[in-house]
Amino acid sequence: MSKPLIVPKKYKSLLDLNQTEKAIKLVKDTFQQQLSAELNLRRVTAPLIVLQGTGINDDLNGTEHKVSFPIKDMNKSVAEVVNSLAKWKRMALADYGIAKGCGIYTDMNAIRPDEELSNIHSLYVDQWDWERRISRKDRNLEFLKYIVRKIYEVLKRTEYVVNENYATLRPVLPHDITFIHSEELQQLYPDLDPRQRETEAARKYGAIFIIGIGGVLADGKQHDGRAPDYDDWTTPTEKGYRGLNGDIILWNPVLESAFEVSSMGIRVDKDALLQQLEITGTTDRKKLLWHKRLLNDELPLSIGGGIGQSRICMFFLQKAHIGEVQACIWPHAIIEQCKKNNIFLL
Repeated sequence: MSKPLIVPKKYKSLLDLNQTEKAIKLVKDTFQQQLSAELNLRRVTAPLIVLQGTGINDDLNGTEHKVSFPIKDMNKSVAEVVNSLAKWKRMALADYGIAKGCGIYTDMNAIRPDEELSNIHSLYVDQWDWERRISRKDRNLEFLKYIVRKIYEVLKRTEYVVNENYATLRPVLPHDITFIHSEELQQLYPDLDPRQRETEAARKYGAIFIIGIGGVLADGKQHDGRAPDYDDWTTPTEKGYRGLNGDIILWNPVLESAFEVSSMGIRVDKDALLQQLEITGTTDRKKLLWHKRLLNDELPLSIGGGIGQSRICMFFLQKAHIGEVQACIWPHAIIEQCKKNNIFLL
């Protein structure tokens, strides 16, 4: 079931179709070059599919269906289209012998058939997945904030380049990103749900990083779900809060709402993995290939995340719908409603 279409008042794209296609390339080229330089990342080739039963695929919230199929020439072994490369990247750091302080990034393409279609969600997910090797001393909140600020600087530089090439696309990002814990958000807005809390905080600050996503809050609920085996959402940090992960969320003036562009975090070590598997009742995963490698100290400590390619194109090109920067499949009703409201889907 798709969500109701959000139609900004008197919406009209500031770029025509040809300008949009050129601007998409400008945004993607600029951002990945700047990200690579800022975080010491080199590009690698990544898989579209992985084998089922290895623990390599990302389980997201644990309820989503994966696109899968049997492989004729491998005794009908089942392959799955990746949901993300969160765990594959950490194996790559080990297998490629990446040094501490350096990392990798890649184009990640996924199909998520359970996605609830909306202005910002489609069946197709395209993002830059990145992973950087760290030391034990880097597994703390201050280092997480340090990396978030670096990514935010890349976002601001990209916005500047877009404005230099397309003067009608005025910069909107604030000078700094504001950090706030999911527990603090729950205390500030106890009567709102997590999405509404994000919107209020993003409206106030312009750009926020919500820390600690995956654990249960004081009200007995999660801010949002996270798999137990990549981000660390249980390690104590400050003020009694927990979590070394989070989301970068911007205020989107076109949609007048919070707009997530990245999910990231310091990854689990052995202790955090075991604790989070216990909390989620998934201790059986310890038998899987990926989990065995981590528990046997075969995988390095790391920080990593995903940054939505179409999401940042949509944001910087000030589009009302992700289908304006990404070719995908949409229900006929959405296509017709978009046409009537000056929203032209690729």
